[in-house]
Amino acid sequence: MRTYATKEELIDEIKKRYEKYDEEFEQVPELLKNQRIEEVDKTPSENLSYQLGWVNLILQWEKEEQAGKIVETPAPGYKWNNLGGLYQSFYEKYGKYSIVEQREMLRASVNEVCLWLETLSDKELFEAGQRNYATTKAMWPLYKWVHINTVAPFTNFRTKIRKWKKLVLTS
Repeated sequence: MRTYATKEELIDEIKKRYEKYDEEFEQVPELLKNQRIEEVDKTPSENLSYQLGWVNLILQWEKEEQAGKIVETPAPGYKWNNLGGLYQSFYEKYGKYSIVEQREMLRASVNEVCLWLETLSDKELFEAGQRNYATTKAMWPLYKWVHINTVAPFTNFRTKIRKWKKLVLTS
């Protein structure tokens, strides 16, 4: 997994990867947002919904912990070893919105993550054990949680939406 020397480097990478990911949806017609094809595991709407779900979960975890609550991860009623139901809840929550609305919501959430990261100290971001919700057997520092829910899927899912566009829009 990629490491970062500074929070500015992480924020810049989030913004860069997000912008490239978001651009892929410019040519997706609203009428085809739920078009499923065998070669790609998510529709364009599901792809965006998945991202909206995870980015907003990170923000929710932080808000709850800062409010003194015990954070239930990944989300109340869901376990780490069975995430299918959680993904389905993302599709149901965000899939009712248009592609344009999903993109706007994701942009706002990504901006919120970047603003939040700017408030963190290097210790909070780069040392393990700084947040109860991020304290697992792996003992990852907070930046890794952010990376795997922003930079990594923005990069990996970009190829999925590109493949979807190639197979659906050019055939």
